[in-house]
Amino acid sequence: MRVWIVFLLCLAGQAFTASITEEEPIIDDVGEEAQPEVGVNPVQVETGDFDEAIDVEEEEVTAESPCLNHHCKKGKVCEVDEENTPMCVCQDPTTCSGAVGEFEHVCATDNTTYDSSCHFFAHKCSLEGTKKGHKLHLDYIGPCKFIEACMDAELNEFPLRMRDWLKNVLVTLYERDEENNLLTEKQKLRVRKIYENEKRLQAGEHSLDLLAHDFEKNYNMYIFPVHWQFGQLDQHPVDGFLSHTELAPLRAPLIPMEHCTTRFFEQCDADNDKYIALEEWANCFSIKEQDVDQDLVI
Repeated sequence: MRVWIVFLLCLAGQAFTASITEEEPIIDDVGEEAQPEVGVNPVQVETGDFDEAIDVEEEEVTAESPCLNHHCKKGKVCEVDEENTPMCVCQDPTTCSGAVGEFEHVCATDNTTYDSSCHFFAHKCSLEGTKKGHKLHLDYIGPCKFIEACMDAELNEFPLRMRDWLKNVLVTLYERDEENNLLTEKQKLRVRKIYENEKRLQAGEHSLDLLAHDFEKNYNMYIFPVHWQFGQLDQHPVDGFLSHTELAPLRAPLIPMEHCTTRFFEQCDADNDKYIALEEWANCFSIKEQDVDQDLVI
């Protein structure tokens, strides 16, 4: 889990200034659009890298151009027609900047590596209105690679590490929140109880047995972190459900490192309706039904 924390918190440094806008269903393939004002979500990478219909881009144009205040989603750019009316058209992939390194590559659900998210969304736009385009999503960050199957035993271990990681991320935010812009006052009060608890399991590499024992012994410490993460993802719209798009900022960076990520989130959608409700999310992390509280996600 140390790898998760180092990797995602580094990415979070960029995400603290990012923002988003829209959404779409969930769990059949993978990653896409989504993103609110970040800054409070340490697990969000720059969601602009995989925000589809929601990401709004403003073209750099002259003040006289009708495109100045006309916004287009990822994969599209603004142009004017013969009547000087702004419209969004698919971006030419050749206009995308070349990748600086492999970290800018993305893997899509067609198992194709794209040079960058810009190239991916431009290609997806060209398939708009087709069945292939509808099913094509950004899967994960980085070039495509073989991801081994997740065994049942491994799937059962995944939430043990994930719960501990969420708790440690919140504690880290609490320690670094000098300017009061990472957590709200209400959130800080809740995290303070965890931070000051002398029984808290410190961050580090721990055996699965120890993580399981700590969850049983200090169960109350894990209730808020699980709710908090749901609230950070549930943004477009804020409706008590996580779409495939809203999950993308969390799952896209994890898939290359945690091969059970996809199966875990698929399992969370217990009723297979393509959305994860708060109750389903809490159940995935073994939070008791009586402890599920909508007020904790705010």
